[in-house]
Amino acid sequence: MLMVCLGNICRSPLAEGILRHRAAARGLNWLVDSAGTGNWHVNEPPHELSTKVAAMHGIDISKQRARQFRADDFIKFDRIWVMDSSNYKDVKQMAGNYWVEEKIDLLLNEIQPGKNNSVPDPWYGTEKGYHDVFAMIDDACKQIIKKYQNEKQS
Repeated sequence: MLMVCLGNICRSPLAEGILRHRAAARGLNWLVDSAGTGNWHVNEPPHELSTKVAAMHGIDISKQRARQFRADDFIKFDRIWVMDSSNYKDVKQMAGNYWVEEKIDLLLNEIQPGKNNSVPDPWYGTEKGYHDVFAMIDDACKQIIKKYQNEKQS
């Protein structure tokens, strides 16, 4: 399961951490990762506010490092969630011949099917925005666990 946002330092690291944490709590041996469509932050840790908010919920994302999405992620992962429609378009373009539409969706479609709502990017905002984003992602991850817990996932 792969979570994708723009820079892989705010939203997708939170999503990776939350889903990994929830899957482990259920004894699910899922491969969970995250990536960004851009390459500006490759090898950087998550944003300090993403790290802080995750830690407030007992989730340590401090050791994650940003990476850029790769076309072959469509081979490695059974499911890919993106944070917004711009990420969706970028992933589609970057995937080229590896594109498999059935494997990818906007994350919030897990809790609001077909609405195509975005997880807002908290990058330019205050800490409150990171808490709001955490709550949205957490709700979606709870639904992912519920929906896919009986399937083997990568």
